[in-house]
Parts: sequence; structure tokens; C-alpha cells
Amino acid sequence: MRVGLDLLYLIPGETGGREAYARELVPAMLELAPELELVAFVGRDAGPELASELGESVRSIVLPVSARSRAQWAAGELALLSLAAGRARVELTHSMANFAPPWGRFRRVVTIHDLQYRAVPELLSPPARAATHGLVSLAAHRADRVIAVSNAGRDEIVSGLGIAGARIDVVPNGVRPAPAPPDTSGVRERHGLDTGRPLLLVVATNLPHKNLPAAIEALALLDAARRPQLVLAGHGTDDGDLQALAASRGVARDTRLLGALSAEELESLYALADGLLLPTLHEGFGLPVIEAMARSIPVACSDIPALREVAGPAALYFDPRVPAQIAARIGELVGDRGAADRLRELGRAQAATFSWSAAAAGTLASYRLALGDETGTRPPAYGATRTDRASAR
Repeated sequence: MRVGLDLLYLIPGETGGREAYARELVPAMLELAPELELVAFVGRDAGPELASELGESVRSIVLPVSARSRAQWAAGELALLSLAAGRARVELTHSMANFAPPWGRFRRVVTIHDLQYRAVPELLSPPARAATHGLVSLAAHRADRVIAVSNAGRDEIVSGLGIAGARIDVVPNGVRPAPAPPDTSGVRERHGLDTGRPLLLVVATNLPHKNLPAAIEALALLDAARRPQLVLAGHGTDDGDLQALAASRGVARDTRLLGALSAEELESLYALADGLLLPTLHEGFGLPVIEAMARSIPVACSDIPALREVAGPAALYFDPRVPAQIAARIGELVGDRGAADRLRELGRAQAATFSWSAAAAGTLASYRLALGDETGTRPPAYGATRTDRASAR
């Protein structure tokens, strides 16, 4: 099977969970199906280096497109990618982030992570919202199979795009097993972190729907003696606007805005964290939540459908638009040892139900269905146990 991977969206270090999706899923698929021929179509921002990072057997084709320009990205999806995929003689393209080529003599699978432009419409101007809807809807309607990363995402696609549920495969993201505890010597000094003070970690790209200002607003509502040190890590979190907000609320000394970090440095912060906070307004899945749980870190997160589904009973929930609720949950997370220990145990069990191997198996099953192989095993129903998912490989 020769598969073209549509990675035109991916800007290394800046694309958040959708970058993790590609980087984790592709090697997992190759491990399960080493006979796969994979051709990665990447933009100028990623270059050929990205394909080699995904696996030595992944061939790369760089298209003259930058995902920093939505116009260039759209042109790449609507025209250039179809031509390139045809020349590469792929049997199927897998577009891994919402947009996809609408034509070409190959089958199409598209992963639609979420429809946040519909769920939180105020985040985009009306023209941008209309253009986004047009591209996502076209991709979904022209695809042979659509992959959703949660049941909540599937329901959004059905109601928001009018796609029949029978054409949608729910294949949840995975999580790596917790690594061995990293060496954390020097981490506090490098980032100015206080010794002996609870550390509350936020891992997110600084995009409007991630709602990062709400974390700072909530921190300011806590009594100074009870405040943890809030650490924001991810592309753009060192933005001057967040720094200015922390200063205006009197919590600049309690806040560390670190920007994008290496995987190793982020792992060290996970090892030091007493809790993870995710105040997002909308998610299709919520990778930081399940990654924290795999590392025995208690979680407080937004009470939204996808996170309720992914985190289950293993998190504290709040209304992300109400800083007072976020503050109350922060207080519970870092101030109630019994609650934190309970969340650690529940979180480990919850994270154990997800794996990238299971995600790879479900994705490969979706490919087979797109190619007309009705005898192939369908992706396992979401909510199945890890054993049930493994049996579907």
C-alpha cells in the first residue's frame, strides 16, 4: 500500500497536538505494517528533515507552500497536493489535519481533529470562519473515510458538516508509556522556579481557543500564600501580552512563561509538576491531559465534551470561562493531598486505555476501508479496553 501523508499544515515546534499526532502515529503504523510505502508531502516550513524524523523509510516531497500563510496552505491542498500525489502514484492520501485535496485518482482519508471554528466562533472573523468551513467541509465530503479522534469529535462532524456517521471512524489518539524519571538537576535554576513550592504546569500552544489568559486570571484570585507557581510551556507562551497580563494582575513573580521547549526539557517539567491545568475552550481530544495522567500528574481541565470523554473520572473540571471556578480547582489540585493522590491513581488507569499502537491499528483499518477492503477489521469502538483494541490489530 502506497500512502501519501498530507503534512502541509505542520510547522515543527509550532503545531501543537497535530504535530504530535503525526510524529507518534506514523512510526507506530510502520511498526505494525512495515510493508507500508509512505510518501510525506511537506511544506517549506518542515522541509525534508521532517520525513526523516518520522522514519528512515518515509520519502519526502517538499511543496512550495508555507502553512504560515493560510492562502498558500489552501492553494497547496486544493491544487498542488493532488498533482504531486498523482505523480507519486499513491493509492491513498491521509490528510492529517482537517484540510485535504478534493480531487485526484486516489482514495482519500482525512483526520478532522475538531470544528473549533464552529464551537468558538468568536475566535475567527466571519470571512475566515466561512473559508475554514468551506475547506473542511469539502475535505470531509470528498473523503472516502473520515477519522475523528473522539466520539465528541465525531458528533461535531455529523452535526456540523452533515457527514453520515457510518463514514466516520473514531480512532482516539494515543499516549506513550511514562518514561523513566528524567534528570531534573538544574531545571529549576534555568527557569527560575522556586524550591519547595507547588508547580502547576500548562502545556499548550498559545492560540486563542487555548484560553491561556484565564489561567493567569485564576492564579491572581488565589491568596498569595496559597498560590502555586504557574508555568506555561508551548509555542508562543512567552508572548508579551501574557507577560503584561501577569504583571497587571500582580502575579508576574508567580508565573513563568517559557515558550517552546525541547521534548527533554518538557519531560523534566512534567517530572517536577504537582498538577496540570488545561483551561481550553474547545478540544477534539486533549493530548496534554492524557500525557500528564500517564506520568501520574493530577489534572484539572475544562468541562467540555472531549475532555470529559478522554479524562473520565480522573480529572477535576471547571467552566473555562469562569476564572473563580478555575481558581477553586487549582486550590484543590495543589492543596488537597488526598484528592491529588486519588487523581494520580485514577489518571494512571485512564491513560492505560490509550496507546499509539491502538491508534495506528485503527488508522490502518480506516485505510483498508477507504480502499474498499470490506473484509478488513474495522477500527475498534471507542471506549473499548486496551485488550479489545489490541485484538483488532
